Amino acid sequence: MERIRYSGVYPVLYTYRDENGRPDKEALRRQIESCIAAGADGIMILGLVTEVFRLSTEERMEIVKWTLEIVAGRVPVAVTVAEQTTYGQIDFCRESTRLGATWLILQPPTLKGATESQLVKFLATVADACTVPVAIQNNPISMDVSLSDASLLDLHRNHPNISLMKAEGAALAVAEFARVTAGTCDIFAGHSGVEYMTNLRSGCAGLIPAPELLDVQLKIHQLWKEGSEGSREKAEALHRAVLPVIVLMSRGLSYQLLYGKILMAKRIGLDPVRTTPPEPLPTEFGLKEIGHFFDMLGPLNAAGQGLSPKVLKAAGISL
Repeated sequence: MERIRYSGVYPVLYTYRDENGRPDKEALRRQIESCIAAGADGIMILGLVTEVFRLSTEERMEIVKWTLEIVAGRVPVAVTVAEQTTYGQIDFCRESTRLGATWLILQPPTLKGATESQLVKFLATVADACTVPVAIQNNPISMDVSLSDASLLDLHRNHPNISLMKAEGAALAVAEFARVTAGTCDIFAGHSGVEYMTNLRSGCAGLIPAPELLDVQLKIHQLWKEGSEGSREKAEALHRAVLPVIVLMSRGLSYQLLYGKILMAKRIGLDPVRTTPPEPLPTEFGLKEIGHFFDMLGPLNAAGQGLSPKVLKAAGISL
């Protein structure tokens, strides 16, 4: 059977919290509906942006249930699995699949002292127990554990359902993996798309970013796929226009989780954004900068409505 190919922009949803500090279902719903209306190719949950490391297993599964219930099959849903044992990951994969997850993203466990061969065996064991396509998350920039290209190739070539990769290393390193796999693996870039144009030129299938720039990044992907010299020049210009936002968020996960959440909330009309200790509080200047970015971006646009005129002006283009 010919395998399904996946591509495009899959925003990673934030975890907003209610007045009791629990994940907020209605805030999740607002994100999902806004992202689908904007034309998201899929939805991704339980990544670093979802604060998977701050959630209990119970909370993680709750978010999976809520997301799949709200999405209701309208777009594919990718679920990150971050349990620290093979049995834990297999159980989480099976339950997520039962609930309707389209594909799964396995995070290598943060096992102190584990060898690379042990990590490969861990991920292979979990993947072999899955009945849907599987990606490996490899993020040598933000995560304590990562794999070499040789190990990723071994997993891809020897385990048929490992047909995707969430590749978040430097774009030039990801390009080499894309060259070697030669289209047999659907590679998604990350890090908010800071190197997205290089990723697209190297053969990546798409992007898994935080959601606050979704409408712009969907337009970038669309223009790139059109393939003409003019459309790709416009894609480059749009990327340059929002790069200051991406760079600010890319300075550290704490910036993304604090200011990215606030910017997304402003763009979808969600208020308030609660922080829980030990999360830092926003500074007056930080909020002013987010206000500056919001002034350029405006509300998150539904598909077909067009981008903010100020974004187009910053890019120096018309669409």
